[in-house]
Amino acid sequence: MGQASIHATPPAAVPGDKVSGPWRDAWNAFRKNKTAMLGLGIIVFFVLIALLAPLIAPYGFKDQELVNRLKAPSGDHWFGTDDLGRDMFTRIIYGARISLWVGFFSVIGSIIAGTFLGVLAGFYGKWIDMLISRLFDILLAFPSILLAIAIVAILGPSLQNALYAIAIVNIPSYGRLVRAKVLSLKSEEYITAARAIGMTNTRILLTHILPNSLTPIIVQGTLGIATAIIEAAALGFLGLGAQPPDPEWGKMLSDSRQFIQKAPWTVVFPGLSIMLTVLGFNLMGDGLRDVLDPRMKN
Repeated sequence: MGQASIHATPPAAVPGDKVSGPWRDAWNAFRKNKTAMLGLGIIVFFVLIALLAPLIAPYGFKDQELVNRLKAPSGDHWFGTDDLGRDMFTRIIYGARISLWVGFFSVIGSIIAGTFLGVLAGFYGKWIDMLISRLFDILLAFPSILLAIAIVAILGPSLQNALYAIAIVNIPSYGRLVRAKVLSLKSEEYITAARAIGMTNTRILLTHILPNSLTPIIVQGTLGIATAIIEAAALGFLGLGAQPPDPEWGKMLSDSRQFIQKAPWTVVFPGLSIMLTVLGFNLMGDGLRDVLDPRMKN
């Protein structure tokens, strides 16, 4: 009598869209949010035109043609020209580079500094927490734009100093957020267990605390880019941000405000660019909050 053979049935392949995981699930939920996807589309659009500016722009952003000053939108100049005859379409495209650059890197700086201070305050507590919390309170006691103006006035008007000022004034927002998250996390049972098996504080911070603090930072950072773009435009409008001939949107609004009635396109297109970019980050940030914040889930 032959020995019966046993054939193991291979496991069925799992379709790609059925693979589960926290980030994949978050992406699937994010895709179902139409307004969030609209915001993402707006952001991708402006990022692409910023990256491809030299290929898209029909003129140089510094090129002046005084004989064509304040020309209305036409086939040669889609967005018209400014008071120096520069092509507005070209300057809007290159302005996207400046606004996104300031937005991204000022927020990155705020997140790095705020996370570092927030972790120190929340994890170690005692006098460190008191000192850092009082520092946050002092920074928050001033309106952010006024504090940014004061910092740029001290450092000197320039785009780089405006970036530093925007980063500094937004540090408390991320610091207090991370501090609150760390305070809630360090009392969890798995942190107690990690201490019991001899994990160092540094390893606990890097392997448990920081990874579990990413969600609120991502959401706040996305919304913070929109705020940073507005603050950069405000500083540029006041002459404290980008300096001529850089095509920063806020500076373009400032230079064109005396031509609102005579040449409204010189104000409309920079204003629309700021509005659409900020709208994109706000829509995407709201979508990320709905997906990543457990309190927003049904």
